[in-house]
Amino acid sequence: MPFPEIEPIVHIGSFPLQLGPLAIRWYSLAYIAGILIGWRYASSLLRNASLWTRRPAPFTPAQMDDLILWVTIGIIAGGRLGHVIFYTPTMIWLDPIGIFKTWEGGMSFHGGVIGVSIAMILFAMRNKLDLLRIADVIVAAYPIGHFLGRCANFINAELWGRPTDLPWGVVFCNKVVERTYGSCPAGLVPRHPSQLYEAFFEGLVLFLILMWATHVAKLGNRRGVIAGLFLVFYSDFRIAIETVRQPDAGLESLPLGLTMGMYLSIPMVVGGLYLIWRGMREPLPPLLPATAKA
Repeated sequence: MPFPEIEPIVHIGSFPLQLGPLAIRWYSLAYIAGILIGWRYASSLLRNASLWTRRPAPFTPAQMDDLILWVTIGIIAGGRLGHVIFYTPTMIWLDPIGIFKTWEGGMSFHGGVIGVSIAMILFAMRNKLDLLRIADVIVAAYPIGHFLGRCANFINAELWGRPTDLPWGVVFCNKVVERTYGSCPAGLVPRHPSQLYEAFFEGLVLFLILMWATHVAKLGNRRGVIAGLFLVFYSDFRIAIETVRQPDAGLESLPLGLTMGMYLSIPMVVGGLYLIWRGMREPLPPLLPATAKA
């Protein structure tokens, strides 16, 4: 399949939305849209009294308006530092200024998880809130941004998959790619569109799983179970897709034939299983008065 000729910079007609070095890119729009839509979705969960039948909502929509700033900082700082530390550590001493060039791409999901986790811990301590219940709300909204981010990765012709002879293999090369990168980094061979695999499974499918957990099973009444489901299912999807995703340069020959994404995801599976086990064992409080009357 030919790669669609979509400019990384947003255009209105034939005019790029750019002023000198400042440009509006699909990659940055994906982050902005993901954060804003996720924020509104999380707020809607907090306002939906039918989801909180045994425990009140873990915090208020007004507190969510405050938390979103903490989460945004965690996503950007954690995601960027995670990419540098896990995938391009040589940047620290060869190009330290490049660490701050987030507009050039290069964000790590696992680094973002660490950054958001720190943000939630600090927010919970400051406001004397239950950390696990905060996490249950935040992870339910996360797949929205992940879906958009992986679509933006596809538009940028980055994080492509391994070579394939399947009919939907994509040749990540066209005039836009050559003009943007000076060449076609993925070569002229068809490759798995692993960005779209991740958008589908780690974005759309994961969102539906967590929506079932919040709206049907009402697992928000059990502390940490939704967070555990997120960790387990995201990591399982990521590990499976890593088998067809091209490893990052310099990380092709890690021990046991695993990739960096696999190594970073395995502890998340363990942590997620523990949270599910712990939350399902914890006794549920009685129904809230309003629920019992209904």
